[in-house]
Amino acid sequence: MNPLDVNQSISGQSWRWRSGVGPGDDLVAGLLLARGCPPDEIDAHRAPTLRGFMPDPSMFRDMDVAASRLADAVSRGEAVTVFGDYDVDGATSAALLIRLLRGLGLDPQAYIPDRLMEGYGPSGEALVKIAEGGASLIVTVDCGAQAFEALAMARDAGVDVIVVDHHQCAATLPLALALVNPNRLDEGEGAAHGHLAAVGVAFLLGAALLRELRGRDFFAARAEPKLIELLDLVALGTVADVAALRGLNRAFVAQGLKVMAQGRNIGLEALLAASRLKRAPQCSDLGFALGPRINAGGRVGKSDLGVRLLTTDDAQEAADIAEQLNQLNEERRAIEAGVQAEAEALAVNKGNRAVAVVAGQGWHPGVIGIVAGRLKEKLGKPAIVIALDEAGVGKGSGRSISGVDLGAAVLAAKDMGLLVAGGGHAMAAGLTVAEGQVEAFADFIDERLSADIARASGDRALLLDVVVSCGGVTPSLVEALEGAGPYGMGWPAPRVAAGPMRVIKADVVGSGGHVRAIMQGDDGRSLKTVAFRSADTPLGQALLAAPRDRRLWVAGRAKIDDWGSRPAAELHIDDAAWCD
Repeated sequence: MNPLDVNQSISGQSWRWRSGVGPGDDLVAGLLLARGCPPDEIDAHRAPTLRGFMPDPSMFRDMDVAASRLADAVSRGEAVTVFGDYDVDGATSAALLIRLLRGLGLDPQAYIPDRLMEGYGPSGEALVKIAEGGASLIVTVDCGAQAFEALAMARDAGVDVIVVDHHQCAATLPLALALVNPNRLDEGEGAAHGHLAAVGVAFLLGAALLRELRGRDFFAARAEPKLIELLDLVALGTVADVAALRGLNRAFVAQGLKVMAQGRNIGLEALLAASRLKRAPQCSDLGFALGPRINAGGRVGKSDLGVRLLTTDDAQEAADIAEQLNQLNEERRAIEAGVQAEAEALAVNKGNRAVAVVAGQGWHPGVIGIVAGRLKEKLGKPAIVIALDEAGVGKGSGRSISGVDLGAAVLAAKDMGLLVAGGGHAMAAGLTVAEGQVEAFADFIDERLSADIARASGDRALLLDVVVSCGGVTPSLVEALEGAGPYGMGWPAPRVAAGPMRVIKADVVGSGGHVRAIMQGDDGRSLKTVAFRSADTPLGQALLAAPRDRRLWVAGRAKIDDWGSRPAAELHIDDAAWCD
């Protein structure tokens, strides 16, 4: 059986062809076209550069106002505080601006709110306290778009505030000197870049600031900082925030990985060492190795550890913080496992709701975003996980599927009076809700998004890009597929169908219930495969019980296994289908 004839796989999916690549065709060109690249832009997407994708920062509303005010602060040597969120996007955004302003002669301070004590975003009390401490300018990054009361208090206190954000905005904007956000409802050309993470917006502000200072002859007697050397931070924040890797974001990540490989940032080097990564970092490492460790500080530790790591120039301090984050990440995993089990049990009892909304007493607010992401992947629909405290207040985090704008729905629920606070972007959202309103909110979000979810889930086909024999999964194939990268949200990694083959040996490895299987193809070649978190799924059970004489096709991502004496290819399985 041809893998393109699969109508119902072991996981219950049909398999369909995504790419137009055929025998003798240009593999990379086909992969790019299948991901929406216009035919006349193939060369630009093969090796994405800033020159090819960077817009004029002035196209964004308030960008020139923000750049001018920052330039004034630099020229006058003002006290500036960067107020960031406690996740990776917030930490990298804050670190980028702090490092840039240091290079311009300032000594900027960082303020990262405590997740449990202060919650998300700027509070009026915090901004006033910063002003009373001597700051004349505050720049909020990855937060502030909905901080109406806080920014009003800051204005009354006489401190200027620049908001650099990417979360969705209301029709009315909070009072700020400048609010730079491609997702403002009144944004013009800049709205085309609404998929940028906050760190990407911060980079554009940095470019606008340097241009403004050049126009003032500020660099006549001093060297201009090299903004491009901060692209490692942009790449990390972009991938960790699951921003769509389209357009400018592809250039940010592709070039940022090159900068990261140069080892310029002492903190990132220490984190790579703590993560036991001995090769040049890849795009997937940003999301699965570095990002979770930085996030662990904000989730279950000290919220400022991430930005301290990314801004230090002291190697010993960097090593100490990286090790602390590594330990906190292990603690986070243990906490997450308990919440995950309870949340999954509750989700099963919710029946056929379009959106899985679960709430539990005593759940740690620092892990609910991760648990929501796991639920989304397992259930194939948006999930919102709410941690309820003793006072009856719930802190929630949600993750969505492609084609369903969760942030807009949460903002609408807030406008309806169902939430105390809420917002986000298409793929992720956060909220605060009274315990007594949880069911009403669940009803609202279910009704609002059910049609969108039905459309997005209508064709649950597994999309294939390459079909090879068992022996065709090689390091050279993996290298060739990387030619259309970097891959991530909105730019999916190629999926390879390999077979037919038989399961020679299969067992469960790791605490996460991963199924490892050694396969052998009709060509006599063997292949190492792994299906992550699948031991209790139909896929995992089928692999574990597969008879030696029954052939199947497997589909997944081809990766390099570099643990041995020489690199070998392996397949990370997404699905499988029997040949008969």
